Amino acid sequence: MGVDSGLPDFRGTEGFWRAYPPYARLGLRFEELADPEHFADDPALAWGFYGHRLNLYRRTVPHAGFAVLRRWAERLPTTVFTSNVDGQFQRAGFAPGDVAEVHGSIHHMQCVRLCGHGVWPADGVGVTVDEESMRAVGDLPACPGCGALARPAILMFGDAGWDDTHAAPALARHSDWLRERRDGLAVVELGAGTALPTVRRRSELASAATGALVRINVREPEVRHGRGVGIAGRAAATLAAIDEALTRP
Repeated sequence: MGVDSGLPDFRGTEGFWRAYPPYARLGLRFEELADPEHFADDPALAWGFYGHRLNLYRRTVPHAGFAVLRRWAERLPTTVFTSNVDGQFQRAGFAPGDVAEVHGSIHHMQCVRLCGHGVWPADGVGVTVDEESMRAVGDLPACPGCGALARPAILMFGDAGWDDTHAAPALARHSDWLRERRDGLAVVELGAGTALPTVRRRSELASAATGALVRINVREPEVRHGRGVGIAGRAAATLAAIDEALTRP
């Protein structure tokens, strides 16, 4: 969903390394960098990766496909379930309470020590990144409670220290919303892969009663259980085409 806004494609090492040549030179994959251990072992490396992403997401404008979804949401009850941590749905106008972020949000911080301060907005957090080395330089974000290093409130790989207190309420509301509307639900799934199938499983289960699943995916559009429609296409163009078809006399 974010690629059409100009965000890097993190699926597979080639796309990731094209976006971040310094990591290609080091032979570091996305999964290796998205590891909470780096905040203890090498904070400049960890915040070089997440600080660059935070800066990038802040200046990225959601593509026109988000506006299509917003127009549909104005006509029909809608909720969003996303594994993206970039905050693009909220920036496109969706109410934060209507966006369930199953992996958390880069726009919120937590203490690496889980000192009890909880999760706070990253609005005042700034990280300077040397784009040649992709390492953070200068002061790193700190917990306002205890002064220890802060990290994004994101579920990373092998992460036993994620504080999900910010994400949990919207996820619970999303589950309640699905239970109330199961018999009349249509699901539009955008760009969800099979390597981490969290979103795919949720969309397939949510649409099981109706079979009304539209899977939009450039590489993996197949609907293997046969209850839905797969479209091999990019998010923005496909949403625009569907919207045009829906409004055609």
